[in-house]
Amino acid sequence: MIAGQCECGMRYAVKRSGSAVGYCALSIRCGTRDEAGYADGRRDRSGYHSGIAHFTEHTLFKGTARRTASAISGYLDRLGGELNAYTTKEEIVIHATVLKEDLRKAVSLLLELVTCPTFPENEVNTERGVIIDEINSYKDSPYEEVYDRFEELLFAGHPLSGPILGTVSSVKKITTSELLRFVKEKFRPENMAFTIVADRPEEKMESAIRNMVSSVFSGSGVSSGSPANPVPVSPLVPRRFDIVRNRRNHQVNCVMGSTAPSLYDEQERMAAILLSNILGGPASNSVLNSVLREKNGWVYGVECSYTQYSDTGIMAVCLGCEKENMEKCLKAVSREVDKLKDMPLSDRRLKAAKKQLLGQLAISGDNGETQCLSMGKSLLAYGRVLPSEENRARVEAVTAQQIRDVACSVFDTSRISRLVFI
Repeated sequence: MIAGQCECGMRYAVKRSGSAVGYCALSIRCGTRDEAGYADGRRDRSGYHSGIAHFTEHTLFKGTARRTASAISGYLDRLGGELNAYTTKEEIVIHATVLKEDLRKAVSLLLELVTCPTFPENEVNTERGVIIDEINSYKDSPYEEVYDRFEELLFAGHPLSGPILGTVSSVKKITTSELLRFVKEKFRPENMAFTIVADRPEEKMESAIRNMVSSVFSGSGVSSGSPANPVPVSPLVPRRFDIVRNRRNHQVNCVMGSTAPSLYDEQERMAAILLSNILGGPASNSVLNSVLREKNGWVYGVECSYTQYSDTGIMAVCLGCEKENMEKCLKAVSREVDKLKDMPLSDRRLKAAKKQLLGQLAISGDNGETQCLSMGKSLLAYGRVLPSEENRARVEAVTAQQIRDVACSVFDTSRISRLVFI
């Protein structure tokens, strides 16, 4: 793998694979948390309407200075390729999958989309309806909605509290001029990372990306300079709450959890990843899945999620069950969490947990698209791509006591919050 930085400030990383398929991604350090303007910890008038980051991601494909929406839509389709994007609280990512011989076309298109979007009024209005429909569709998915509402409550008063999709009211107010301002202010090359995974010589991929980036940003009016690392722009004072909302659903949906280590709390972060995987990871032998589903049949699904942000994190147990099983499920979750808080894992169990996590990471990382997206996230967060050997060493270095300490902190009864849709 080769990694570096272009003169304009954009970081890049290229990695050779053995596949006929090539992957490329452009990651931008700007997401939902960047919508609100803050000064000295207080919201000011420089902010944007809620949901504009996600709206921007949707409408980047609706026209550039050189292509119409239909031309963009069909450009990679005709090659059998795919063009996609997503928005998180801290980043917007657009990525493409093509045959390796078409990689240059995909790279050129991604750069075009972020440097000269036009946001035609008619296309913006059409996409507005699509996004509003997406927001309303959450009403039919309480399992997803309850987590979003939980995060909003936990981070109330902080930029991370904003919903990624925005609200129906806020989306209706977003204009073409506001989208253009958002891109001009946020889409700066020093806040971007370009990553490629393809069966091409790495030196040639590096040369191509440097030349293409230089030609696109040279004289473009996009400012450059030192990377603007994400920093807390408002003091985070997590709320503690225990709320039950009557949604007249057939199923009860519940989220319980609290803040957790951030992206930069290195040792605590690794311990939290292991704790989350042990408690409610994707494997069928996770503690909560074994007890709530496999043993008792109380739930169809239960998980423990851990999301890392630049200045904090969130760990939460999420489950859905029949109303008559709710109390049994909640007691079982508390009982299993208390076991992890009361006593460190045995050496045998700790070793098994590390082996399982490392196996999951290796299998997931064997996918070219996953590698490409992970490389971009790493470049934005750390300014470099973390080698798999380094990640492995950090996992292996976690102790049973560190996992116990994170469990005691995250699931401290004085800190833990709960939201139930019933």
